[in-house]
Amino acid sequence: MIAATMIPILGGLLIPLFPKGSEKVRNIYAAIISCLPILFIVRMIPGVLATPSQVSIWELPMFRSLNLLFLGDALSVFVAFASSLVGALVVIYSIDYVRDYPNQKEFFTLVLIFQGSMMGLVFSGNLIIMYVFWELTAICSWRLIGFHRHETKPILHADKALLVTVFGSACMLLGFKFIFHEFGTMSVLELKGHALQAWPLFLVLLGMLAKSAQFPLQTWLPDAGVAPSPVTALLHAAALVKIGVYAFARIFLATFIMPRSSIELIMIITALSVFIAACSATLENDIKRVLAYSTISQIAYIFLGLAIGTPLAVTGALFYILAHGLGKAGLFLGAGVVEHYTHEKDMRKLGGMRKVMPITSFGFFLNALSVMGIPPFGGFFAKLLIILAAIQTGNYFVAGLIVGTAILTLIYLMRLWTKVFNGPVTHPGTPEKRKLMPVIVVIFAVLSLLSFLVLLHPFNLVAKAVAVTQILGINR
Repeated sequence: MIAATMIPILGGLLIPLFPKGSEKVRNIYAAIISCLPILFIVRMIPGVLATPSQVSIWELPMFRSLNLLFLGDALSVFVAFASSLVGALVVIYSIDYVRDYPNQKEFFTLVLIFQGSMMGLVFSGNLIIMYVFWELTAICSWRLIGFHRHETKPILHADKALLVTVFGSACMLLGFKFIFHEFGTMSVLELKGHALQAWPLFLVLLGMLAKSAQFPLQTWLPDAGVAPSPVTALLHAAALVKIGVYAFARIFLATFIMPRSSIELIMIITALSVFIAACSATLENDIKRVLAYSTISQIAYIFLGLAIGTPLAVTGALFYILAHGLGKAGLFLGAGVVEHYTHEKDMRKLGGMRKVMPITSFGFFLNALSVMGIPPFGGFFAKLLIILAAIQTGNYFVAGLIVGTAILTLIYLMRLWTKVFNGPVTHPGTPEKRKLMPVIVVIFAVLSLLSFLVLLHPFNLVAKAVAVTQILGINR
């Protein structure tokens, strides 16, 4: 846990020390550092598969309730594995993408610190330590969204993202203060099984909704598409918007007891997010904004599954963290290949790209099938489990909403693929001369196709992660 967190952070801080002319060595170094967390996390999987109640604990006593506490249970290991896998592939993709960019050292430094901060947040067993890593991701994302510093628009949109997410995190910090005032501790182990009062619950939830770009705090995420495509892939697929979902599962399912009225409020908010974002995606013409609205809608599916709270629903929700992360990363990186060579994001000005970008076109289409929920891709199984759970619990409106917005997802993603990759060629040439980027897009497509294996024995890490959220035995 410590290695998975600190190696990317410390490794990122060493990037500026590479001398000029050592770009190739620096890129290999960055790729290796980004892959190392996967190895450390994989070593933890056999232990958490043995029993869902097994928790690896690392604690550094500090003062009062601010001990540096890391927890490695099935829930944190699963989310850390999903995020680190996507993050490592995005870093490898970035080697080709940013080859001609200025400030490459800054890029890789921030991306690696971002990855390490995500690992620290996922493994945090202390609410205030979780908040520290939460804010580190906000700072890194702010600088990465505004990476094109010579342009005004990226800077303004980066500032907007920072203001919205920091507003949410400030509310969350205030909620943590109320929790500490009531219970005298910040340790999730000591808080397990307690009932959470309305005000701290609302404040903490507000922070999660802001970070995950849910209604009514969703507008910053589509604007973040001004960032380089590897950054948007990180924000949408690997880390940032997944943080709120993980925090929800850790705090509201695996730690506190929530009143039924709060669950219903969460379902209403996320249902609005699902519908509004899906409708917005059908009207957009900017490729990245279409995919951003899609992320808002798909993340809301995960919240709905967690809010339903049954083992079947939570299984679908947690599995969709992985399935959506793989599929959406592939889509953003595929869009990045198109933008990188055509310098165009308006789908109305693009066309025929499958003739000049056959590998990217193939990978983009397969990733789109997963996000649409077409069998046998992982997205299908995740959505199906959430729909079945909604029907079993009598939430027929939620089930119908998911089916309806899944149809909208099919419409807007097929519209995007048709306009960009079919028709006459608008930008002739052979842009796939650098094969690394298209190959990474295809790798994400293959992983999306094979991701359902994690639902099967002995790859049942999802089931063990669900068990962590059900230990309290609460009938939600």
